[in-house]
This record gives sequence, C-alpha cells and structure tokens, in this order.
Amino acid sequence: MIINPDFTKRYEKIPVNIYKDADEASNLVAKKIAQIINENDKNNSSTVLGLSASSTAIQIYEELVSLYKENKLSFKNVHVFSVDEYWPLNRNELQSHLLFLNEYLLNHVDIPKENVNCLDSEVPKEGVHEYCLEYENKIASLGGIDALIIGNMGFNEPGSQANSKTRLITLNYTTRISSASEFFGVEYVPFHALTMGIETILKAKKIFFLAWGEGAAGTIAKLVEGDVTEQIPVSHLQTHKNLEVYVDLPAAEELTRIKTPWLTGPCEWTTKMIKKSVFWLCEKLEKPILKLTDRDYNDNGMSDLVTEHGPASKINIKVFNDLQHTITGWPGGKPNADDSTRPERATPFPKRVIIFSPHPDDDVISMGGTLARLSEHGHEVHLAYQVSGNIAVFDHDAIRFLDFLRDSAKIYGFDLQMANKIYNDAILEIADKHPGEPDSQNIREVKGAIRRGEAKAACRYLEIPEERVHFLEMPFYETGGVKKKPLGREDIEIVKKLLRSVKPHQVYAAGDLSDPHGTHRVCLQAILQALEELKNEAWIRDCRVWLYRGAWQEWDVADADMAVPLSPEEVNIKREAIFKHQSQKDRPLFPGSDKREFWLRAEERNHDTAVLFDNLGMAEYQAIELFVRYKVKH
Repeated sequence: MIINPDFTKRYEKIPVNIYKDADEASNLVAKKIAQIINENDKNNSSTVLGLSASSTAIQIYEELVSLYKENKLSFKNVHVFSVDEYWPLNRNELQSHLLFLNEYLLNHVDIPKENVNCLDSEVPKEGVHEYCLEYENKIASLGGIDALIIGNMGFNEPGSQANSKTRLITLNYTTRISSASEFFGVEYVPFHALTMGIETILKAKKIFFLAWGEGAAGTIAKLVEGDVTEQIPVSHLQTHKNLEVYVDLPAAEELTRIKTPWLTGPCEWTTKMIKKSVFWLCEKLEKPILKLTDRDYNDNGMSDLVTEHGPASKINIKVFNDLQHTITGWPGGKPNADDSTRPERATPFPKRVIIFSPHPDDDVISMGGTLARLSEHGHEVHLAYQVSGNIAVFDHDAIRFLDFLRDSAKIYGFDLQMANKIYNDAILEIADKHPGEPDSQNIREVKGAIRRGEAKAACRYLEIPEERVHFLEMPFYETGGVKKKPLGREDIEIVKKLLRSVKPHQVYAAGDLSDPHGTHRVCLQAILQALEELKNEAWIRDCRVWLYRGAWQEWDVADADMAVPLSPEEVNIKREAIFKHQSQKDRPLFPGSDKREFWLRAEERNHDTAVLFDNLGMAEYQAIELFVRYKVKH
C-alpha cells in the first residue's frame, strides 16, 4: 500500500492543479488536447471531443486555433459534440452555443462540417426524445468521447441523477438569473435546455474541468472536498477515473490547503498567514484577538505558531496592532501627521487621485464613502468610467429619456419635428427587436447617454467638477452584445493617456473579479498593463495603487491594507450617490445570482466588515470599506 506523504492535500478527494492564472493552465490543456488528436491521427483513428460553450474554455480554443494555424494540428479526423444548448432558440442567435463554438474554434480550423454535432436548439418538441437518443447513439457509434472540456456539468440541475443521459431539462430560476446578461434580461432566458446527462459526461474517457476566478471557489471546494450528492451535480466527477481539474489561485481559495493551510500540516508563518490564522481562530472561538490564549492556539492545530512566534500574548498584540494600523479616516493621507504606521503617506497633500470605475456606478457602489471622504478633504479627484454600461439599461428607460427630449423641445423651442422623429424611430427599433437581440447603434448611444448623465449626477452630488469626469469608452466593450472583444492596444493606450495627463499620486481600481460578465477583469488588466508600461516615468514612483471591491464581494480582512470606516451619515451619503444611478435602481438588468439591488448588497458587506472588526476587538463602526494595495514593480 502506497501512502501519499503530501498531507497538505489530505482533505482533497481528487487531484487538482492550481496555477497562478488561467493563461498557463489553458495553454497546458490545449497542448494535451492537441497531443490526443495527434496521437490518434498517427494511429489512423478519429478523435471525439466534447466541448462546452463556456468562457472558461475560450483561451483553450484560441490556443488550439493557433496550433492549427502553425500547422501543428489538424481537425480533419475530429468529431465534436456540444455539452449543452438553450431550447428553443434560433441557432443563429447570439446566445446560441453553436454560434459560440463556431466563433471561438470551429470556423477557424479544418474540421469537416459533417463532423460537427451540436445539440439542436430548433428541434421540434415532439421529436426531442428521439433526437436525444440519436445524439447518445452517435457518440457511442464513434467509440465515445475521448476528451471532454467543461467548466460545469452542462445544464444538469440539482437533483439530476447519476444515470441521466442527454435530455431536455427545465432550468431553475437561479440558472436563468445567471444567464440573464446573455439575453439582455431574465425574462428572455429560455425555460428549457438540452444537455448531456451526468452519465453521458462521466462516460468520457478523459475530462478536463476548468475554473477561473474567486466566483468559482465555492464550486471547486464542493467538487474537490465535498460529498457526492445529487444536489451538487458537479460532485459526481469525483467518481471519474481520468479527471484533471485545472484552477487558478482565486478559484482555489476555498480549498483547505489554501484557506487554512495550518490545518493540513506545517506552513510558512508569514505576516499575512499569521493574520489570516488568527482571524480564523477568533471567528471560530467567537473571541477578540487580545483574548486568545496559548491553549486556544494549541487546541486548534496552531501549536507550531505559538512555538515559533509565541507566546499567544505576543502574537495577539502584533496582529492587533497591524489590523489597527490599517484603519484610517484619511484615505488620501493625513497632513502634518506621523504616517509611519498609517496606510497612506501624509505628503503630498492634497493629492491628485484617479478612481477607475469599470461601469458608471461601480465607484460609488464599491467605495462611495471613501470617494466622498477624498472629495471632502480637498484632493483633486478624477473619475474615469472605463465602459459605457449601455447594455445594462432597460428599453423603457431609453424611451422615457427620449420622451423627455420631446418635451424639452417643446419647452425650449428646439426642433420638435426632429425630436418626434427620433422618438418614433426608437419606438419602432425597440418594437422590431426580438428577445435577446442586441440594440441598434442609435439605441446604444441613447442608453450610454443615460449612464453618463447618471454618473455626472453622482459626481455633482459628491462635488467632483465635471472637467474631472472622464468617460473612456474603451473599445473592447462596445460590441453591442454581452460578448466582448479581447483587450486591445487601443484600450491600453486610452488608459495610459489619462494617467500621463493627470500624473496621479493615488490610483483606485476595481479588483472585484467575481463580476460574472468579466468586464471588471478586463478593465483591471488594462490598468495594470498601462501602469507596467509607464513604470519608468518619474511620477509613477510616487503613485500608490489601491484595489477596491464591494459590488460582488469584499476583500478578506487578512488581505486588506487600508480600512476606511464610515459613520451612519456617510453611509447615507454613499447610498444617495448610488441612487443617482436611477436606471440601475429598483431592479438592475443583470443582477447575477443575488437579486438585491447593488446598494443593499454594498451596505450589507460594509456593515458586516465593521461587525467583523468589532468582533476582533477594534472600535465599533457603522460600516467599513476595504482596500488592498497593488505594488507596481519598478
């Protein structure tokens, strides 16, 4: 009997490969897929691939296309089967999984059309059962799936049985909500889908499971460490004998060896690890930092920490002071004060500040209190809205806006005939648009104007002059649909131009990568790339970069470098600033899995953070906004 000596993985029921980012992992998986195809070609055998229309697989598909273009790979002997598809749906719609696979892979390689087998979103209802049987039989006739690329279990909903096969399934509300952004509203998401069954998926000879970003962390923890249950369809993958799981570090953060490594064996007690473990112990025992004892540490798997850095009182005081030093009411630095233990330097004062906001409301949702404080303290605050956010405006809001334009024409003597024409044309364009279809260019511009007007209203409320409000309109976003272009040179140059013109002492950027649409991630990449390219300029050596969260989740307190407390009055100021974004009020168009309005989510997170600080032994505040410092490497 061979015993695995790696006790750090003892909670993990299946192997998992963790990478720093998705790039390296995607390239590796693509090469493994290519190897399977090439080996089968040498043996005069065909290759059967199961493909998912998941954003997690995009980089893999792009790498496969690159290998094909470099004459290192051919798809002439490859058969493809899609994992799932919405039903009913016109196969040419933007949301079609067939269209997705064509766009990212199939249209760019030499695969014969007759070898492409994607679930038919237009199959008549009366023929669905027979069609699904034929789909299963065709996979079997080709010898089964050689390699399956997935980031979920298709559309197998909780309760799906282990012996389920390809079938029509009713989507639950959570799934439909998560798909709302693809269809420009949950009301347009189909109620049904075709999907490979769990048994169909598990019959694949090789499965590559992929997950990127902290939004997938909960799923990965259940897959890797949880029990097999019908209520968690992905857990069935534990029973597969040839499964490879690839995740980036954020997606792995809920695994025991990442989240609480001291429970899996000896760990390196860095300052951050000590803080993380102490906060965990406080939460588990419901004790503040300064009340922890040697026995508390020893009884909870942390005796080596006491041995190396103890006694407990010494550890407690160090962690208490470190946490206390993150708290500041002066996010831009306090003038004429000792800044040796403050998160921000005292000079220069006032500072030039750029706050980058991916969408026109992320700034106030995520750091509205800090933004108000920076403005109140007299800093030269610039707001940079990176994308228009036009796809997140309801049609009825666009019509209301144009109706106001008609009335304004009457009041101020504008060209009423033209105003009426614009209004009537918009009515017709929206009426002719079928569910899920993107807006016309005219309607997108109207919706973009609505978002810009709301952002300017919030800035006026916070006393930010209009000349310091910048709408960057980054090109990667302006496709008209939810699917965006890759980050391009033009996007990065736009960010660089603003940075060079302002030469800020502080930059705030969204590090909220759980944004389900991916826009936050791309916007952050643009900022970091711009800073990297500007790192040798003199001004950047005196520039600090702070990352905020809040719209989708909050930073772990152990990671935070600055905590800005908010009074009840400042919470109200933040709320009012969010309310200026009226098109996003009452019900956001793309709420994600959390149906509450963004201001409610943000207030709860900020309040919960304050409660956590209170429980750790800090002063009691109404709310706290957290920031992590990003250090530009010079």
